[in-house]
Amino acid sequence: MPVLSPAPALYYGLLAGCLLLGLGLLALAWRRPRQRQRAGRMLAGAVAAGALWLTAFPPLRQLPAARAEAILLTEGYAPDTLRQLLRQLGAGTPVWAFGDAAPAAKARSLASLLTLAEQRPALRRLHVLGHGLPTADLPILSQMMVSEHPGTPVTGFKTAYWPAQLSLGEVLQIEGALDPLKGPGPAWVVLRAAGGGRDSVRLLAGGDSSFRLRYQPKTAGLATYELLLRRPGQPPRTEPVPVEITTPALPALLLLAATPSFEFKFLKNYLAEAHYPVALRTSVSRGLVQTDFVNQPRLNLDRLTPALLARFAVVVADAATLAALSGTETQALQAAIRNGRLGLITLAEAAPLPRNAPARADFAVLPRPAPPANLPALTWPAAPGEARAPLPAQLQPRPNLRPLITGPQKAVAAASRRVGLGFAVVSVVPETFRWGLQGHAAVYASFWNRLLTAAVPPAPAEAVWHAGSRWPRPAQPLTLHLAAGAFPTTSPTVAALAGGPAVRLALRQDTRLPEWSTAQFWPGAPGWHQVRGPGRSRHSFYVYPATAWPGPELQARQQAAEQRHLESQSATASAAAPETVAEPWPAGWFFGLFLLAAGYLWLEEKL
Repeated sequence: MPVLSPAPALYYGLLAGCLLLGLGLLALAWRRPRQRQRAGRMLAGAVAAGALWLTAFPPLRQLPAARAEAILLTEGYAPDTLRQLLRQLGAGTPVWAFGDAAPAAKARSLASLLTLAEQRPALRRLHVLGHGLPTADLPILSQMMVSEHPGTPVTGFKTAYWPAQLSLGEVLQIEGALDPLKGPGPAWVVLRAAGGGRDSVRLLAGGDSSFRLRYQPKTAGLATYELLLRRPGQPPRTEPVPVEITTPALPALLLLAATPSFEFKFLKNYLAEAHYPVALRTSVSRGLVQTDFVNQPRLNLDRLTPALLARFAVVVADAATLAALSGTETQALQAAIRNGRLGLITLAEAAPLPRNAPARADFAVLPRPAPPANLPALTWPAAPGEARAPLPAQLQPRPNLRPLITGPQKAVAAASRRVGLGFAVVSVVPETFRWGLQGHAAVYASFWNRLLTAAVPPAPAEAVWHAGSRWPRPAQPLTLHLAAGAFPTTSPTVAALAGGPAVRLALRQDTRLPEWSTAQFWPGAPGWHQVRGPGRSRHSFYVYPATAWPGPELQARQQAAEQRHLESQSATASAAAPETVAEPWPAGWFFGLFLLAAGYLWLEEKL
């Protein structure tokens, strides 16, 4: 039986004394003249010596450990789950109500998890009932084990995604899903923008609950659209859809045509109306060219030189123009592309590309059979409508090519390839101007926007911010990440655009990558916020109201709790506290036994 571990000298000294006492009492009982009660006196002597030893050093016993567990109520908890958990853990288990949770009987209010960690440092497990804890609050619990007990399910939007930033002219796409539809009647999901409904979808009960909505913003700036959900027998629910519509600097374009062409003329007019800086050079005869300039000063376009190409971001040329370039011009063009200063769009025909075309080996042009009576349909992401055009050739699929436009049987009609630090694009779609003449201006604009976006060289690195949470909320910490070439010399600031003081951000530089820094910000109110700095860098982000988008927020909390459970499972398994604790038996019990044995010896001697 285990005993307490005293000092060795004291331990062995008392042990020797008790042994001598016991042996002495046994010897006296054996040598006494009277034989009556000899066995009783010997037993009482041994018990007295043993009881005296156990009084000084009582043995240990294993007792059930007190449960270092507590219950935390969050919004949406089920009272039945609370009652069942209290029966399992015991009525004395402490219960706290956190956040907007309705307090139960004998539940104390908890304003911050820091208070719980400070007042209850011995807590090993926390049972969280309801919708769970915000993701930013989980690190406060340190190594404490957290058991999730889901509460009342959230109805409405289950998931939703859309890009936080768009360029003016791009199409906003919102994808998501609802909770399983129950009951009679369909549900309607409506996208409201610019004062009215712009797109909607009807979802039937028992069917697919996913949806996809589209809208093309007309103006730039910070917009807050709305997603409206209507269900039979339920009040409508509206959720905010914040989007930042930007107007990036338009790249300067150089158009090179081997012969007068309506294709290039129509493209030049379209780009001019869209305020692009455009220069058009058309070869009229040998040694004679015609030039046209829109939204930029006049230049000498007779020969392609490094100085001339440095003024443009993208060159659009037909195959015949590339074939007629001199060796010096070809070297200047290819060097600008490889250095990431220029992009090239080649309008090819049903013939192989010229030998001096960049990445010619990967852009293999294959002629197609005679076109059918009905023009083939062309497809690409976010195409605003059906696009049909003759397709006399196609590009052979290659691992290095990224298809941009596809035709029947996934035939590649346009593709891009990285060349050094720049990009080269080849298209075999002829006479795209017909879309504009036929009233399909949106199709024409989308087609050329896709080609130009793929050819524009990457922008130089700048300071870039992004928020660490997809659903920032008021009164919850938000981590802001900064990627910059150097650590800022002045502290950036953040402020609510609706009004309020600007808050300086305390940046913490990453020890692994000095280009990365982080800062903590506590939003005080919902709405648009903007970070300013370093330099002229600006970043806008939206803080959602506390009650907005409960479905996606609940999913984010569950994923964070599961991730934390997996990370801490191995650590807590090795360092888990035992289910029992060792405590010494009460010394008074052994001292009483010593008194009984000694009293018997004294009384028997007197009788």
